[in-house]
Amino acid sequence: MPNETILSDLDFAAKLCLESGKLLLQFFQHHTLQPSRKADRSLVTEADVAADTFIRDSIQAAYPGDFIISEELNPTLTIPTTKNGWIIDPLDGTTNFVLGLPYWGVLITKVEAGYPILSAQYFPVVDELYQVGHGHPPTLNGNPIHVENENEPGFITIFSCCSRTFRQYQVDIRYKTRIFGSAGYSLASVARGIARVAFEATAKIWDLAAAWVLIPSSGGEIGVLQGDEPFPIQPNIHYQSKSYPVLAAASKIWFNEALQKIKSRN
Repeated sequence: MPNETILSDLDFAAKLCLESGKLLLQFFQHHTLQPSRKADRSLVTEADVAADTFIRDSIQAAYPGDFIISEELNPTLTIPTTKNGWIIDPLDGTTNFVLGLPYWGVLITKVEAGYPILSAQYFPVVDELYQVGHGHPPTLNGNPIHVENENEPGFITIFSCCSRTFRQYQVDIRYKTRIFGSAGYSLASVARGIARVAFEATAKIWDLAAAWVLIPSSGGEIGVLQGDEPFPIQPNIHYQSKSYPVLAAASKIWFNEALQKIKSRN
């Protein structure tokens, strides 16, 4: 049965997230990291590379024909021999990780025919595991989650965004603002009903792929503010140099309202 196959893939992704999280915690707790900057000025450490290597090797062993797009080791998809593959962010929130802040995690997404179909995300310090796939409703640590109810809006809500948002965009959203420093965690905050709207100004494909499955499955809306859509995955694109201004909201109405209230300064 198709659902049995997808659940098996999801179990694999979740297990791999948990194992990678344990690996990263060893660096987080016991190592003195020496971060460096990549061409796009984002940080990378030996922990990012170690986790990327571990995840990539595990996927290649279990799914030898699948393609892999990963932030550190394989950011460009060459012409694949199969339409099935994986998108990996081995350490989402590297700056937080280096500074000893808790919001960072591992994001793993399964792709079929160019589109994400299931994902697992694990944030080890706060011990939060998000899972979603066809036939498996969205959960946080095994408990069902959903976006904020548009018909019964919460007394308090937030606008979650990245640190680049207010430099690059004029924002007229009145909710309390929170910057988590992890695109995955920021977008997941919409799926679990904490944030009404989330915006990541320069998200990469591995930052947003997991949320592309999680948020619609939780009842929300996700898309780009402007420009190209991230999916379907295309070969011969250097995804490290391609950014997407990703917007997520708890409903289509709130999504459309946010579209009008976030304007590029350029």
